[in-house]
Amino acid sequence: MHLYLLSRRFRFNNNKLHKVYLSTPSHKKWQSVVGLEVHAQLNTESKLFSGAQNTFGGLVNNCVSLFDAAIPGTLPVLNRKCVELGILTALALSCKVNEVSTFDRKHYFYADLPAGYQITQQRAPLASDGVINFQVFTPGVHKKPYNKSSKIKQIQLEQDSGKSLHDAELKRSLVDLNRAGAPLIELVFEPDLEDGEEAAALVKELVLIVQRLGACTGRMEEGALRVDANVSLRRVGEPLSTRTEIKNIGSVRGVAGAIRHEIDRQRTILDSGGRITNETRAWDAAAKLTIPMRDKEVVQDYRFMPEPNLPPLRVNLSTKEDTQDVISVPLVKDKIPELPEQTRRKLVEQYELKPEASIQLVNEPVLLEYFHKITTNKARNPTKVANLLLNELLTILNKRKIDAENCPVTDNHLADLIDFLLQNKINLNICRATIDELIEDSTLTVKELIKLKGWFLITDEKVIVDKCKEIIENNPKIVKQYKEGKVKVFNALLGLLAKSTDNKFDMSLASEKMEELLKK
Repeated sequence: MHLYLLSRRFRFNNNKLHKVYLSTPSHKKWQSVVGLEVHAQLNTESKLFSGAQNTFGGLVNNCVSLFDAAIPGTLPVLNRKCVELGILTALALSCKVNEVSTFDRKHYFYADLPAGYQITQQRAPLASDGVINFQVFTPGVHKKPYNKSSKIKQIQLEQDSGKSLHDAELKRSLVDLNRAGAPLIELVFEPDLEDGEEAAALVKELVLIVQRLGACTGRMEEGALRVDANVSLRRVGEPLSTRTEIKNIGSVRGVAGAIRHEIDRQRTILDSGGRITNETRAWDAAAKLTIPMRDKEVVQDYRFMPEPNLPPLRVNLSTKEDTQDVISVPLVKDKIPELPEQTRRKLVEQYELKPEASIQLVNEPVLLEYFHKITTNKARNPTKVANLLLNELLTILNKRKIDAENCPVTDNHLADLIDFLLQNKINLNICRATIDELIEDSTLTVKELIKLKGWFLITDEKVIVDKCKEIIENNPKIVKQYKEGKVKVFNALLGLLAKSTDNKFDMSLASEKMEELLKK
């Protein structure tokens, strides 16, 4: 939106003084441009070029082969499973798999890169020219979901580096090579996103896709998927301008926060007449700001060269014939499962859920599994099941900071809760209280717990009618107002009824009986 400063001018008309306001822009309108580079660790037992175990959280330097440590005379041997998973991911993202791809050495010198170079696929990647379609919807930010897509420039296989451990007490750095040589695919996206929420939605969709494929665990907290974001601002219609790179963002919300902060930082600099420098920055999640790491004004020369110890990688694009040395791409394509977008479409079309609910359910695979198990009973309303999972269960889990994967409440518990709700044996307040209790102790059944607490709703008509009469007798002023035409006070009577019975009445039945009594 344009903001304007109003500058005053004066003119005379018929001997009267008039103020004339001329609007001038207060600042230039900037368009933010975001492009992502994502590294996903492939879900294989061994590393990309060695037989060392590919695992997270092992003993320091316990999963290291001679090749990973760059011992002279050792040679790389390409892991077939890594190639298959790379192709599977590329096909799921509509990429063109290249019949021939090659490996390169990318030289740079870090303590945790023993060979002094990384083996990657810079010039002839495994796949290229893909697209990821996703929906952007953040409750509280967007009123409605909208569709977005981002083009994929290329997907390449490469090995990971090790990890430097900095000991503050010993005042020295140590190196763990467990991650050195771990198999990665790097996905390079075109700069066609506009803000942090779109970038976060893309990353979330990518996590869901690689998890469905079994290509990557998607656990960002373990470093299985890491995001680099390139951010720049330009005037509308102008070419791309100087960008900054935010390295190694480790969570979906971190992606949104880092990019949002960087856009605001750059806009402030440009509005004050400053210049954006080409630099690498890091995201400080605690302080919620990006901090400088190193400048990139001088282009780093990685001295790319062909990897002499690996022949070109050839794949079979046309037939379903696998050999020991050549992978059939059509055979890999047959392994693609139902993808998240297909699931969302089915939830809307078959179960008549709102798009917002379908997005949230697919974003939480555990809750989606609960939904499918609970709705196998056709008597259970899918919309009410989705509301229970998203509005009640997920809200309570978020308040308690419990991940859905670690939820102690089972699908059987939730199915019973839904049944009791539909039968008006409990209300939403009791439902929430029951979930809270089950999180603390999930050994009891829902029926046992509610019976133990005395939480089942009172549905006896005589008891309800007697209580309604008592409320009417004790509140003559409100009753008089109602009978004089102020029907809104009816809710006040129901509120008094609910309060006096500790919300244990079937309020739909109580409302009906209260209305009948007032009309007599």
